[in-house]
Amino acid sequence: MDLSFTETQDMLRETLARFLADTYDFETRKKMLARPEGRDPGIWNALATEMGILSAPFAEEHGGMGGGAIENMIVMEELGKVIAIEPYLQTVVIGGNALKYAGGAHADALIPQIIGGEAIFAFAYAEPKGRYDLARIETTAKKDGAGYVLNGHKAVVYAAPWATHLLVTARTGGSGPDREGVELFLVDAKAAGITRRDYPTVDGFMASEVYFENVAIGGDALLPGGLDLIERLVDDATMAVCAEGLGAGRRHHELTLAYTKERKQFGQPIGKFQALQFRLADMMVEAEQIESMVLMGTLKLDLPSAERKAAVSLAKAKVARSLRFIGQNATQTHGGIGITMELAAAHYFKRTTMIEGQFGSPDYHLERYEALTLPA
Repeated sequence: MDLSFTETQDMLRETLARFLADTYDFETRKKMLARPEGRDPGIWNALATEMGILSAPFAEEHGGMGGGAIENMIVMEELGKVIAIEPYLQTVVIGGNALKYAGGAHADALIPQIIGGEAIFAFAYAEPKGRYDLARIETTAKKDGAGYVLNGHKAVVYAAPWATHLLVTARTGGSGPDREGVELFLVDAKAAGITRRDYPTVDGFMASEVYFENVAIGGDALLPGGLDLIERLVDDATMAVCAEGLGAGRRHHELTLAYTKERKQFGQPIGKFQALQFRLADMMVEAEQIESMVLMGTLKLDLPSAERKAAVSLAKAKVARSLRFIGQNATQTHGGIGITMELAAAHYFKRTTMIEGQFGSPDYHLERYEALTLPA
């Protein structure tokens, strides 16, 4: 099997890497975090209009490059290397895939807006009592004539403060954890009855508690596919954050290696101590294993449901544990300075720690993998 990237994919990586190297250093990122809105919109616009990065996974008929999951993996890895706070995951991976899978008028209208940087999506799926169970939701969408009325509360909705559109999971019938009745709706973020409480997350992003109070939406807001669609989107997103973790984990290791060459004890760099050399070698091995699992999981996203879920869960469980190993050893090597806001390594540790639990903890994914692969 040939696992080499195509020339176009290599060009995508090189183009994005050069752009981020010029515009997204650590000091620039800190300045963005200090802004009231938590980001620099000019970066997103440049990714869209100047670089064409947002077009990578979309079909040519919508103005895209004709790529897919591998292109998303490449972009997320490069964004992870600079712990970028751009809403690529929410908009291109989740929002873009929801539109691609649903097709129709929404895809024709909104995918070009995503590519042009005009539309930003947020995925409102998590609820305070839901844990990782996508069916355990209390938000309701009750039929009202030709449309629906939304009521409920979604928690920790990443990118919601910037979003033009929300993808909202809600029940049209049944109750948690019933699979039947769970649906996905495309909602205008400025619709009457939506209120938000915005806040920064520990890893530098912006998120919101989003409340829906008698929000009237049209019948065409319902995207076909139900819980199967939602699970597929979450699996896509899970592999995307694993790819982000690969980039962040590799960079965290590089920063730690550089620190051991500069920090001196007993008149010599601490990198000359054999114990630390072993630690850094083990960190590098974990990063290599992350790369293998990310590629494996991404290549299996188009398989039938059970096989896809098993591959994604296996990958996420391993990636999460490897990121924890890298992060904890990097912090121990840096010492006390490794958890200060002034040091880039601390920001990488925060982001990779959040990735560990995003879209399911290692324990959750191991349990899901066992349920899918072991005899009953």
